Amino acid sequence: MTEAQQATKNTRTLVGKIVSDKRAKTVTVLVERRTAHPLYGKIVGRSRKYHAHDEKGEYHLGDTVEIAESRPMSKTKSWVVTRLVEKARLV
Repeated sequence: MTEAQQATKNTRTLVGKIVSDKRAKTVTVLVERRTAHPLYGKIVGRSRKYHAHDEKGEYHLGDTVEIAESRPMSKTKSWVVTRLVEKARLV
């Protein structure tokens, strides 16, 4: 097992869409999930934004990416982009 695989072995991973790539080495990823309401049981859409580290600046607005939890890199950034799931489609 390589060092990179071992580092990401026991970390949480999420899949989301990049909604901002304006900052240097950082992207904002919107993760949407569907859960049942605790009292009424209706399926409700929930979303949350995460700041993720993008060292080379290779991911852009609209891309679907996988992010993994890592050590805190700044006050708000403790996730790192691990792979590109789907490239943004041109309209």
